[in-house]
Amino acid sequence: MVNNSACSSDFENPEWLKKHIFQILDFYYPKCMDYENGGYFSCFLEDGTIGDLEIKHLLGTAKFIYIFSIGALLDNDASWCIEAVEHGLKFLQEFHLDKKNGGYYWTLKGQQVLDSTKSTTGHALVLLAASKAYEAGVNYAKDIIEYVYELLEKYFWEPQHELYVSDTNSDFSIISPYRSQKANMHMCEAMIAAYEATSDKKFLKKCYELSKSVTVKLASKSGGMIWDHYDENWQVDWDYGKESTDDIRTEAFIPGYSIQWSRLLLMLKRNFPQEWMSQKAEYLYNTTMSKAVDNEYGGIFYSISKKGLPIDTDKYFWVVAETLGASALLASDSKEAYYWNVYTYISTYCETFFIDKEHGGWYEKLNRTNEKYNDLKALIPKVNYHPVSNCYEVIKALMDY
Repeated sequence: MVNNSACSSDFENPEWLKKHIFQILDFYYPKCMDYENGGYFSCFLEDGTIGDLEIKHLLGTAKFIYIFSIGALLDNDASWCIEAVEHGLKFLQEFHLDKKNGGYYWTLKGQQVLDSTKSTTGHALVLLAASKAYEAGVNYAKDIIEYVYELLEKYFWEPQHELYVSDTNSDFSIISPYRSQKANMHMCEAMIAAYEATSDKKFLKKCYELSKSVTVKLASKSGGMIWDHYDENWQVDWDYGKESTDDIRTEAFIPGYSIQWSRLLLMLKRNFPQEWMSQKAEYLYNTTMSKAVDNEYGGIFYSISKKGLPIDTDKYFWVVAETLGASALLASDSKEAYYWNVYTYISTYCETFFIDKEHGGWYEKLNRTNEKYNDLKALIPKVNYHPVSNCYEVIKALMDY
């Protein structure tokens, strides 16, 4: 790990973290609001210029609903946040929702369907967004929570594996043979949010099953770390992604997934404490950090080989944001100073390289030496949901510590 003793006092201050969340929201609002077609614009250049006026991605819609809900939870007087939430929910229900077959379309162009795929990841983010909206006081979002849960039970859940499939076609008649832990990771986060918003234990039961299936059962097949790709029988597909250019489906371990699971396990533990959760969270985090930290230039490598060697040395905003959250929750849970030391290291790194102090928001991706590739700030649908969600969880951890 890079030896950097500079203490980031800002990131250790709950009030500063709250202010930072609103700085992120201010980068997007109100220019993200599409008042002509509905929904949000979600592609931005570095200075906030809108980069695409047409594409509406389900993940982008859900992430905006989520981050504005967080704003409403942090400030009861932020009526503009509730306005933005309801603006997104309206578009979600009017245009993303497939009123014939059910479920939510993956991508729209304006108000027209561009990709009718029904994705578990997409429905997880809808459930997450609706849960936070309901928690923030939008009462009719409760109907969306229940609707998505029942839809998932009917079309996506595999009870014999206690996991969700990854994708189906528009009318749910064809299920992709590809299976992904990533979809289930997002679903676990969504189920935690649904439980914390509603206190309905069916959501708690589901996220417990998911966490056990991925971090214990599946991880045992891949040497303890989180591998993403499986066949339809949930057997490890080591060769998946060799010919792929998709940055989320690569033939490598993605350290960010193991780190994110360590955070989710501790979020689950605060609602349903089990001793193994802390042990597994520490194992995933410590094993990953020992292999993925860039000791020369700082930050976390995006992907590493089965032998623990770096493959993709780029630095992604979501990975370091998840490391912030996981470090703080581990520190609060274990009371060990080591995790706060890592938190200080990562927060200093984020302040130095990822946070745009001039225009606001976080850069999406940097090269190994922490330089920008271009003037894009946010690609569709990479809204700054990870920094917002993790800063929000850190605030909780700091208050509990």
